[in-house]
Amino acid sequence: MARAHRGTSHVFSLTGDLEAAAEGCGESALNSGFVSDSPTISESAVAAVLDSALIAIEAATDMTALKAAKSAHAGESSPIAALNGQLRDVPADQKAAFGKLVGQARARIGQAVVAREADVAVAEEQQRLVSETIDVTAIAPLRLAGGRHPLTTLMEQMSDVFVSMGWEVVEGPELENEWFNFDALNMDADHPARGTQDTFFVEPEDRHLLLRTQTSPVQVRSLLDRGVPLYVVSPGRVFRKDELDATHTPVFHQLEGIAIDKGLTMAHLRGTLEHLAHAIIGEGARIRLRPNYFPFTEPSAELDVWHPTFKEGPRWIEWGGCGMVNPNVLRAAGIDPDVYQGFAFGMGIERTLMFRNGVSDMRDMVEGDVRFSQQFGMVV
Repeated sequence: MARAHRGTSHVFSLTGDLEAAAEGCGESALNSGFVSDSPTISESAVAAVLDSALIAIEAATDMTALKAAKSAHAGESSPIAALNGQLRDVPADQKAAFGKLVGQARARIGQAVVAREADVAVAEEQQRLVSETIDVTAIAPLRLAGGRHPLTTLMEQMSDVFVSMGWEVVEGPELENEWFNFDALNMDADHPARGTQDTFFVEPEDRHLLLRTQTSPVQVRSLLDRGVPLYVVSPGRVFRKDELDATHTPVFHQLEGIAIDKGLTMAHLRGTLEHLAHAIIGEGARIRLRPNYFPFTEPSAELDVWHPTFKEGPRWIEWGGCGMVNPNVLRAAGIDPDVYQGFAFGMGIERTLMFRNGVSDMRDMVEGDVRFSQQFGMVV
């Protein structure tokens, strides 16, 4: 450090003028430190260093910037520290005055740092509160993983109609024995449905296991397990070797019912089916029975329903099959047909959904697109 003598006082020169010293306290000089010379201890020099420090501290908007400003303007290499270090070279008669001047400046800088730390802490806290705000009164968004399929809800609705009449809902195995699926239902060995071109048999075929082609085996199982009188419906999935197209699918659903008691007639069958039609189609629905043939019922009939709100205009639509239970079916279950009589019926769930709700393509039901279910409000 260069030193010159002017009378009895010492003069300390800065690299450049006093304004440059003040600027150096703000940016580049603060980062690089002082070189061979230091600022002259004077009121103007201390004021310049103090002003530069206060401006830098006030400009800090976060704790990181404030820490950097504190190190640059109050640290060991800061301009105020350099001025404080020169006090040792100040004449004794001036040391107290200059010491007080530098000390007050250092105290002001320290107070400014403490005050700014409090302000920045409050600002950062407010910013966190805003960014992390949670509206506890808002309704939480729901992300549905899926929806209940309309076929499922329709089967439940149809089952509920029978439960309200005192019937029971019974389920059975989808992998069925050939005897329950065909023999017990009065279907002889030459019946076309028993061929491999129509039915999914499980290898080896001599085990006589198959994927059930109808839910009728549940009726036979119920006769054997529960006895009579009997009033049950059996909804469920069935399998046939059909090509998938707009009106067919190899996997579909049925709801079949059977009632066995003393004194049951076709009138009871008709009344039961009319009640089902009103509940599922609407109060304007009517039914009609057309003579037909089924091995497990005698007499047998095709069931048609009058759909008053059909999208193409009111019309008769084939719905399913029905009839009085064939005596051979009762005998297969060990029931005396001279004492007990009954009726049975069945209809496809897919077909019911199609004509009731205007679904034109059965393939839409099996694609698993939740938008198909959403158009029914997830509930049929």
